Amino acid sequence: MTTCSRRLFLLGTATTFAGAYLAACGKEPTAEIAATDIPVGSAIIVDKVIFAQPTEGEFKAYSQTCPHQGSLITKIEGMTATCTSHYSSFDLSSGEVTGGPSAKPLTEYGVENDRGTIKNVSA
Repeated sequence: MTTCSRRLFLLGTATTFAGAYLAACGKEPTAEIAATDIPVGSAIIVDKVIFAQPTEGEFKAYSQTCPHQGSLITKIEGMTATCTSHYSSFDLSSGEVTGGPSAKPLTEYGVENDRGTIKNVSA
């Protein structure tokens, strides 16, 4: 008969949880939206993806996660996205930092336009 000590049980549980957590964290979010729902000269957040339309018919997609410390970007004004945790701001036509402490640009995704449905894809 094999016995399982409390220590071994907790170690196994922690290892299983850590593996599941890392697997989930490693996935890029995927989202889709009708092209007509993305305002020209602005952006919208859908399922942790920022979809922008800098000019009519040009679409961009970025991670909603701020590269500074991983908070979610929650404020969009025109073509500027701002993380309200530490006030890093980003130009949504390029993803570049325009202010605040972030040293890195937004993570950009590829964009697929499937008959008027815009989807983010791995870059």
